[in-house]
Amino acid sequence: MDFYLGKWKTPQPHPFLFTTGIEGSYPVITDRDGRDKRIDLFERTGFYEQWRHDFQLVKALGIQFLRYGPPYYRVHVGPGKYDWSFSDDTLAELERLKITVLVDLCHFGVPDWLGNFQNEEWPHHFAEYARAFATRYPHLRLFTPVNEIFITAKFSAHLGWWNERQQSDFTFIRAIINCVKANLLAQEAIIEVQPLALFIQVASTEYFHPEEPAAVHRADFLNSQRFLPLDLCYGQDVAACTYAWLLDNGVTHDEYMWLRNHGSSSKLRCIMGNDYYATNEHVVPVDERKPVYSAGETYGYYIVTRGYYDRYHLPVMHTETNIKDADLAPQWLHRQWHQLLQLKRDGVPIVGFTWYSLIDQIDWDVQLREDNGTVNPCGLFDLNRQIRPVGLSYQQLIARWKDILPMESRSIDLLAYSTTLT
Repeated sequence: MDFYLGKWKTPQPHPFLFTTGIEGSYPVITDRDGRDKRIDLFERTGFYEQWRHDFQLVKALGIQFLRYGPPYYRVHVGPGKYDWSFSDDTLAELERLKITVLVDLCHFGVPDWLGNFQNEEWPHHFAEYARAFATRYPHLRLFTPVNEIFITAKFSAHLGWWNERQQSDFTFIRAIINCVKANLLAQEAIIEVQPLALFIQVASTEYFHPEEPAAVHRADFLNSQRFLPLDLCYGQDVAACTYAWLLDNGVTHDEYMWLRNHGSSSKLRCIMGNDYYATNEHVVPVDERKPVYSAGETYGYYIVTRGYYDRYHLPVMHTETNIKDADLAPQWLHRQWHQLLQLKRDGVPIVGFTWYSLIDQIDWDVQLREDNGTVNPCGLFDLNRQIRPVGLSYQQLIARWKDILPMESRSIDLLAYSTTLT
């Protein structure tokens, strides 16, 4: 049922969330001279100068929902100190255009004064930021507190590419734990000031295929590991091998139970955001000294996402996809869309779809770990703001399917409850 002005009324289905995003990653890397360097995709793609025009492009495509968040590292300038100037301008314009924002609060980096994801104090500072943000912008109700926790931790603290640039299980797990704590504390802080908030936990959906029979054990462990951030965010019991791995790397039983209990209490406010790219599936060699490598689109979005849905039983939103080939992008768009439709027909409550991102990206072919300036032609528009073939295809897809609605399930109630109280 829907809640409106303190009274129950007949629920009205919420429109399907056709979405794009403004790519705003801002990790710190080591540059060629061995110095720390912040890689800010807003800056590199010209968004700081062209944001008004970019928002108009969103509107022109018939898109009503946008994944966007002001650059956290620029806003949160110190303990309890915030520079809201850019946030005020951009969010006011989106409100004027009647574009609903899916707020991205932390996208792969933290302010310099907080260091990196190993900082045990960061989750509490981030919760203060989330509370201040929700208080300042009370019309916003859809939030992703910490984007892609698995990738954030993997690239920062296991592969050694970003932020802390560490390479151990201990630092990998600590980054996951701190990101999950920050996510849960931020949700609780937001709810205190915005009780109708809804959380779209954007996650990279991974799968690991064994290269040969002897690699099955290693692949099974990696497949349990990929669920860890969402298990903790949703209060789901982890696999026994994962729990042992946590204990072996400094996580206490009390810490684990705190995460489990807080995750359980927040799950009912969540939509599961599943990101899928051709790079999300991996082949696992038996030799642990050898890295995994890309399997390409082996199972595809349908099978991989079905596995996540069967584990968590939450409404699902396809929150990111693209392909770095402008000629093949329309074909990839339609493959993703029809796999999503099949999931919906098969009973999975699907509430939205996203082509990510609005504008071409830069250096994502090397995961931002190098400052090469390579343009990756995966946007709906190029960097000159000229529409790409996939932009035209997405515009047509939205026009044809815009009246599609989520299935009659709790997903409608959640979305309606989040957006109709005035």
